[in-house]
Parts: sequence; structure tokens; C-alpha cells
Amino acid sequence: MDEQLFFNKLNNLCTSKGIFYFLSSLEVLSDTMASRALQRISEVEVDDNGLKNPGLLENEVFRALCFQFEFASSKLSNTGLLNALQALIKLRIDPQSTLMASLLSESEERLGRGQLTAENLCALGESLLELESPSCATLEQIVNHMQERDVARWSPREIVMVYKILQVTVREGKQCQNLLNRLNSVTLRTVSQLSPNFANVILNSLVVLGQTGAVPLVTALCKHSVKHVPYFTDHELVNVLEAFLYFGQKVHIFTEALERHVPKSLLTMHPHTVSKVMQYCCKKMILSKPIFDAVAEGFISDADRLTTDQIAAYIIPFGTLNYLPPNASSLFRKLETVLHTRLRHFQPHTLLNLLHSCVLIQRYPINFLPKIFSPYFLQKLQAQPPGLNRAVMSQLTHLFLTVTLECPFYEGPKLLSKYQVKAFPTPHSSPDVHLFKRVKTGLLYLLKKRIYFASEVSTPYFYVVDIEIKLDEEGFVLPAAQLEEVHRRIALCVDGRNRFCAHSHNLLGEEAIKQRHLQLLGYKVVQIPFFEIESLQNARKMADYLHKKIFPCTDG
Repeated sequence: MDEQLFFNKLNNLCTSKGIFYFLSSLEVLSDTMASRALQRISEVEVDDNGLKNPGLLENEVFRALCFQFEFASSKLSNTGLLNALQALIKLRIDPQSTLMASLLSESEERLGRGQLTAENLCALGESLLELESPSCATLEQIVNHMQERDVARWSPREIVMVYKILQVTVREGKQCQNLLNRLNSVTLRTVSQLSPNFANVILNSLVVLGQTGAVPLVTALCKHSVKHVPYFTDHELVNVLEAFLYFGQKVHIFTEALERHVPKSLLTMHPHTVSKVMQYCCKKMILSKPIFDAVAEGFISDADRLTTDQIAAYIIPFGTLNYLPPNASSLFRKLETVLHTRLRHFQPHTLLNLLHSCVLIQRYPINFLPKIFSPYFLQKLQAQPPGLNRAVMSQLTHLFLTVTLECPFYEGPKLLSKYQVKAFPTPHSSPDVHLFKRVKTGLLYLLKKRIYFASEVSTPYFYVVDIEIKLDEEGFVLPAAQLEEVHRRIALCVDGRNRFCAHSHNLLGEEAIKQRHLQLLGYKVVQIPFFEIESLQNARKMADYLHKKIFPCTDG
């Protein structure tokens, strides 16, 4: 039969049974026809879970095909040899079998003799990469042969394969930065031609290979990924999100693409993918209401099939970014039900992170706090990394302070003082230096003397106040150092961009709870947000603004 006619008929067959029946009707098969038949069998019989029907490996037609390749490997064409190798690896044939050993040995000999074309090198490289422990020396040989041709003339398929090979060889401790520099430079010029899969593989390789210096390529690939968001598989989308996180990329149009894609695809997305989307939003401080609202809905219906880590990944960003979705009451009712049934399955640090995020948005896990404050649980926290470091102790202190101030009816065990921090660490909440300086200049203009306000004041309640002003009973400002006759304390919160969600006027959870607690502790809290003062051009205008904010009931 004519080869082209054979290929056309073969491609129309969708079961191994049909393929075997068709093959048994033919008297002669060329090696390229036989290898294409093996490929077609692998295409219809292998899915994400592996081989659908292991019994097909015992079929007499299949065994006859394999026999042809095992005992005539030296007579095969390059195409027949490498297509057969690729198909048999996909069919999970034991790499130690005589059939596979024969094909691998013949391929390596031809590679050593320089008999393989660029197309052949690609096919061999892709096959070896599918093996559990490919020969590093053979992979290096493939790359060396490919480098004999100008890298600039490599096809996207060749580029992708070399990136994947380099991932393996670098794990073995091989240095290849010179080749990577050339490869990164060539890839930059081909980004627009890359398929979603190729772009994804390259981004993942850049992460694995630690290519933090390839900023132009990373930026181009991240922007190129935007249009592919609806077409990415779950695995590909996770890879892209990890690359964005690893390289610190924040592309606004990518977030917009996620906002269009996630809400309508959430029901079919794997929970791991949803978790990664939420992690991306949380790390980048992106409060995307369309995504968060969809995830809140999804949690209510899917919570029972989520792992404990996925439950935490879905919920924690709501607290971190200080957002309650429209269905908040149903969301936290569902969370409470899940916690009641699965509390003992949570790792200690995961549970603490989860409950801490709840109190940031005034959802109080009263029923679970006796467990958190128990010596047994605190010992478990201590025993697991990162142990009881300052960040963990500050979360415990937040929980303790929350029940003390906001849940006076709580009567369970309290947090022992040795587990409380003296002052909360301030990774996000340290004041914006430039903004802080301008506010202090305005205050000096308003109050005339520096003695009338103090900055970065530690309180007995773990919080640090940006600026504190003391008033006597009649409302007059007292010197900051004075301790007697203090009737009212004013806490000025100088809130720079770092205390808000990205491109938003929504305070982060840790800043919101601080201002809430200061108020409950008797302070008059005055918020000075960056977006109200950035346009004030001089000290007098700043002083006028501060006067209206701090003393709204008095005349100038």
C-alpha cells in the first residue's frame, strides 16, 4: 500500500482494535509505516492516567510489530527508529527490556556517528526526556551536535527541547550559562511565534534554571502569556503563575485576563490551580473582586473535597487583603463546618495562618481558640518549621489581643505571656519615609514646636503608633513627653501605598486590625492615606489638611 494512503487510513482509526484489524490485513509494512502505527496506538491508548488497556501489549499484531523493531534495529531508517522509540516510551514499555535496549543503543550509536538530522536529534531528545533517568551524557551529546548549527537558526521546537535538556544537565551540576545566554537571546526574538505550550515550557525552564538575569525574555514571555490564559491547561497556568511569582512580574493585563478567565472556568479548574491563583493575588497584593467572589462561591460548593492546604489557600487571601465577599456569612459558616469535622487534619502552622486571617476581617474562631492556646498545640508549633519565630508569635498575639478586645465573652484559656511578642513586626506597615517626612513637616507648621508630637511610639499593647498627639481635658495639645493629665491620645496612621492592596484604596488586613484595635484601646485614630495628601504641594496646605483631620471641630 502507498505510504500516504496508509497514513491517511491509520489517522482515521480511533481504537487499537481497529488499528490491529487494519494492520493484519496488510502483507508488508515499511519501518516508517510500522513506527507510525505504533505512534497511532500510543495516541489512542494513552491518556493522562497512563495506558488505558494494558492487555493490548499482549496482542499478537502488537508483538509482531515489536519483534520487527527488536531484531532489525540496525536496518531501520532514522525516522522509523526514532518514531518507534517515542511511541514505545509513551506506551510505558520497560526501558530495561531487550526491545528498548536495542532501540536506545542503536539511537546512541547513530548519534555518536553524527548520522542524525536536526529533526532526528529533536525526536531523540524528546524521547530521552520522557524516561525516568535519562543518560545525561547522551543529552549533552545531542546539545553539542545541535550547537554545530547556528543557534539563531533553531526552530521553536528545538529551542524548547534544549531548555528541557539543560534542566536535566544542570541538576547534575553542569555549567551551561554561556549556552543559556545565547539561547535566551535567540528565544527573545521568537517569543511571538511560540505556542501556549512552548511559551509555558520555556517559562518553567527559566524558573528551574534560575535565569533571573534574563529580564527582557521573562517580561516578553509573561506579556505573551496574557493572550493564552483562556487556552492554558491547569498545569500550564500553574507554571505561568509560579514564573510570575518567582521573577516578581506584575503585569496588569495578565490580572485582567485572569479576572475574565477564572470566574467562568472555576467549576472545571483543579483546586491546586485555584490555590495558585489565590496565592498569586495574595503575594502581589492584588484584590480582584471578580476572582475572590468566584472563589468564595466555589469554596462553599467544593470545600469538602479540598485538602487542608487548599482550604487555607482559598481563605487566607481574604484576610490578608481585608475583603469580605457578598456571601461572607455563608462562606465562613461553611469554613466553620469544615473546621469542626477536619480540625485534627490541619498542620499546626496552616491552622494558625487560617485562623489568624479570619480575625483580620472580624470573623472570630472562638470555638477553636482553646486548642490554639493550649500548651500541647504550642509545642507542636514549636516542633515544626518555622517553629515559634517572631512572625508566628505575632499571629498568636493578634489572636489573643482580638479575643481580649473584641470578644469579651470568651472565657477559654489565654495566651501565656512568654508566647506574646513585645511589638508587632512591621513588614508592610512601616511608614513610607517620604510621606512620613512630609506629614511631620506639616505638623510642625501646625503645632509650631516639635515637642508636641512623638513619632513611632511603642504602646503597651504591641502596636507601634506612627505619630502620637496627647490632649488634656480641654482639648489642648500637651508635650509628647508629658505623662500626667493626658485625657485623650490621638494616633495618626500615615498610610503609604505599602499598606493598601495594589492599585486600590483598600487597607491590608494587618493594618485594618491595627487601627480597629487602637480605637478599642482608647485612641482617636486619624487615618492619613497617601491618596489624600500626595497632591498637597507645601507645608501650609499640609498643615491645613492635618488641622481639618485632627481637629475637625475647631477653627483655624
